[in-house]
Amino acid sequence: MLAPEQELLSSSKPSKYGELIVLGYNGSLPNGDRGRRRSRFALFKRPKANGVKPSTVHSTCSPQTAKAISNKNQHSVSYTLSRAQTVVVEYAHDSTTDMFQIGRSTESPIDFVVMDTLPGCHGKSDTLSSQSTISRFACRIVCQRAPPYTARIYAAGFDSSKSIFLGEKAAKWWCADSQMDGLTTNGILVMRPRHGFTCESKPGAWREISVCGNVFTLRETRSAQKPGKLVENESHELVDGTLIDLCGATLLWRSAEGLSCTPTPKHLEVLRRELNAARPQCPVGLHTLAFPSLDRSFTGSTHDEQPWAYLHCGHVHGYHAWRGRRRLAKEGSTEEDEDESESKEELEQEPLREGERECPLCRTRSLYVPLKLGRESGFYLDSAPPTHAFNPCGHVCSEQTAAFWSKLVLPHGARGFFPACPFCMRPLARDSKCVRLIFQGLLD
Repeated sequence: MLAPEQELLSSSKPSKYGELIVLGYNGSLPNGDRGRRRSRFALFKRPKANGVKPSTVHSTCSPQTAKAISNKNQHSVSYTLSRAQTVVVEYAHDSTTDMFQIGRSTESPIDFVVMDTLPGCHGKSDTLSSQSTISRFACRIVCQRAPPYTARIYAAGFDSSKSIFLGEKAAKWWCADSQMDGLTTNGILVMRPRHGFTCESKPGAWREISVCGNVFTLRETRSAQKPGKLVENESHELVDGTLIDLCGATLLWRSAEGLSCTPTPKHLEVLRRELNAARPQCPVGLHTLAFPSLDRSFTGSTHDEQPWAYLHCGHVHGYHAWRGRRRLAKEGSTEEDEDESESKEELEQEPLREGERECPLCRTRSLYVPLKLGRESGFYLDSAPPTHAFNPCGHVCSEQTAAFWSKLVLPHGARGFFPACPFCMRPLARDSKCVRLIFQGLLD
């Protein structure tokens, strides 16, 4: 169901509602995209509408009656109030909408299979996890089939029997319109950015979405039974740049209109070639540096021309083994061998921490890591050259893109919120989340 975002909508092709992109995968899953398990999923207008909407409410059902209603071969949501009472809401066919379901299950009702994201996008991320916190039927997105093709999100998805079950311990309540509503165990969180997904974007507040699509403030803990407060002036409509957290994986919603203004993989390749055409030099090895092609960079391996950077000062080098003055002193150098301007106190400074180096150009200490271009174009806010790197992973992107993601806090399962690189989901450093890169040219 994938298509390049640069393709224009036309009458000869199905209308695209938008795309969902999983944070932490830089353009593709580690073992490749396959079927419904992929890093990017496009939502197209279906040949025939499959949307549903609430209809009849059965408020005083016994468990037996609730089971009979659920077996009527139509969609329903069951809210268990006690062992003796269950509320069942029947859903009727809606010819004006298309429904897409997201979750961990590989059963046929799920359109987009999502597994837990491991920071760094390496390891056994393609395998099913018995410890997963993502619901098997996590959420559903309902899109209007007519312009402007509005997309809305709801917690929970229908299983193979076309049912959603909320047990006794799930948060649930009666609404003013005599409808029942509730929250899933770990919840579905959304963040709608202010001013869209542009260079003017500002992170919004994280909210929780209910089964009926109502918006609430966050619970005290991720799985608390008491819901947050209803936010009446906010909507569950997806706008370009909306983030959707499934408690184990976070998705970015890009609208079709937003994607038409987003740089394409071809554009990122042009920027890479322009950067290499400037022939940046390693000031230590005095050789030319070059970023590998986007396809080659996905392998994760380094090469002799690979740019490396010190993530505090931003100076770019090739790889070298020199660590700093402290190491030279420990390996046998005497004070007379050092420059006379260096004091004894400089040689007796704190030892280098693991992974830390001293920049030969400015003597600043910081992590020294290989630089990798951000390949997932959907994460970019603009088409500017890649000039900034995230700290500590070393993924490179445009200044505006780095600034936006550095200011945004992302949920990490049930463990809290903190900034992370969108290309690999590694948490960013507290003091310096990104750095402007300083390349040394032929004339420098």
